[in-house]
Amino acid sequence: MNDLTQLPEWKKLESHHERVRGNSICNMFDEDPGRIKYLCLEAGNIFLDYSKNLLDSAIMAELVNLARTCQVPQNISAMFTGQKINFTENRPALHIALRAPSNETIQAEGHNIIDDVHHVLHKMEHFVNSIETGHWTGFTGERITDIVNIGIGGSDLGPVMAVEALKPYHSTKIRSHFVSNVDACQLLDILSNLDPSKTLFIIASKTFTTQETLANAHSARDWFLKTGNKKNIAQHFVAVSTNAEAVSAFGINTDNMFEFWDWVGGRYSLWSAIGLSIALAVGMSNFRAMLKGAHNLDVHFRTASLESNLPVILALVGIWNCNFLGAENIAVLPYSEHLSHLPAYLQQLEMESNGKRTKQTGEYVNYNTCPIIWGQAGTNGQHAFYQLIHQGTRFTPADFILVARAPHTLEKHQDMLVANGIAQTEALMRGRTLQEAQTLMLKEGLDPKEAERLAPHRTFPGNHPTNTLFLPELTPEILGELIATYEHKVFVQGIIWGINSFDQWGVELGKKLAGQILSDISSQNTKNHDPSTSSLISRYLKLRN
Repeated sequence: MNDLTQLPEWKKLESHHERVRGNSICNMFDEDPGRIKYLCLEAGNIFLDYSKNLLDSAIMAELVNLARTCQVPQNISAMFTGQKINFTENRPALHIALRAPSNETIQAEGHNIIDDVHHVLHKMEHFVNSIETGHWTGFTGERITDIVNIGIGGSDLGPVMAVEALKPYHSTKIRSHFVSNVDACQLLDILSNLDPSKTLFIIASKTFTTQETLANAHSARDWFLKTGNKKNIAQHFVAVSTNAEAVSAFGINTDNMFEFWDWVGGRYSLWSAIGLSIALAVGMSNFRAMLKGAHNLDVHFRTASLESNLPVILALVGIWNCNFLGAENIAVLPYSEHLSHLPAYLQQLEMESNGKRTKQTGEYVNYNTCPIIWGQAGTNGQHAFYQLIHQGTRFTPADFILVARAPHTLEKHQDMLVANGIAQTEALMRGRTLQEAQTLMLKEGLDPKEAERLAPHRTFPGNHPTNTLFLPELTPEILGELIATYEHKVFVQGIIWGINSFDQWGVELGKKLAGQILSDISSQNTKNHDPSTSSLISRYLKLRN
């Protein structure tokens, strides 16, 4: 592909930007009230309204042309047919195979991997059933009541998010806990309320070498051995890994090791055996429903035209806001307490995938790639950072995620929640002019001079773009659709930016240096680093005692 910024489609989009830069979203609605009819779409159970963006049909048509020129359809096909689209690690990216039905065929290295996927799913199902029925017991013969998932990154963020999202579906017999931080406070706080004889640990690490995960796993084992013995470890520890030798050396029976594969990236792995903690929390049937929802979206992504493709459109609106309107961040604002972990999950999905500057050619990009992803569940965020979005100096597009039907009977609460979400999208678009502010304060009874003085403080620029994703309810299937939508959005943006969305070399440097510094702390050696780093190590050695 030629330099992205020199493509005719890119140049036309720059011209469109010049055309609309002085316009407003509100004015676009005045000029074309019918834009809501064509600047929205539906896929599966997700309705997307992207009409509150500073764009029109001409801009969307050119964005679609850009996607076509950047060979988005060909790259989608390449992913689904097992080609090595992870070009820096020379491997395919086949998380889509993890949710494919057993009668499908997806090849990797000349082998139908669907058989492998469903073999592990059946093994997971047998294990989950044995825990649910009490057939699997702890070393005292009592049933397991608590599951502790020990992992980090994709081995934690996805399961934590999904287990919280599906809270109404939780088993009444199992309590779920997650440990990721090497800060021992997290582990110890959880262990302090658990009974070793009724606790099962899932050690989730593909290589079984992740420093933080192994530190927590060994400390958990030490805690367990204060009550049980080494022979009992196999009843209380299982692994999700590919390293049978290390798993066995830890004391885990490799019959209780759940496999996944190098074509599964960590941040795309909750669909694999990494999702064992999800299945234990909500049951295997609900875990399979989540897979089904993701697969439904996969089929849509693979077969829908670019113009009616939900992840593609979401990606293209993001490209417009980032590369042409200058947005350097995006707020993700789910109006559902059960989706409170979604922003953190999407931070890894988007920023670890597309937080890169090197194209496939090895050249550096001369345009922005991934924006900063942040957010919080509404309505809490309204009383925190919405002030900055409304009246601050930052340009912040936002994704609002609304859920129509609540998993409770307090309808007034749900009405209030959804009303707040919809109102924020309107307020961010409309803003408030100086005259409107003055008029409002006069109606409130303020003195005209005081109203004139305060009016600038009560104006809002408006014209902030928002997408609204509306879900009928939050079921396992719909959650699967939502996650897959964002996965594919990230992939499409990576294609257009010409980067590899499936490696994460930026994570490695800090890990390597941390190992060296840990060794220096152990040996109390402060001479291997720059003056600042050496000084910090020295200060730590003094303060820790």
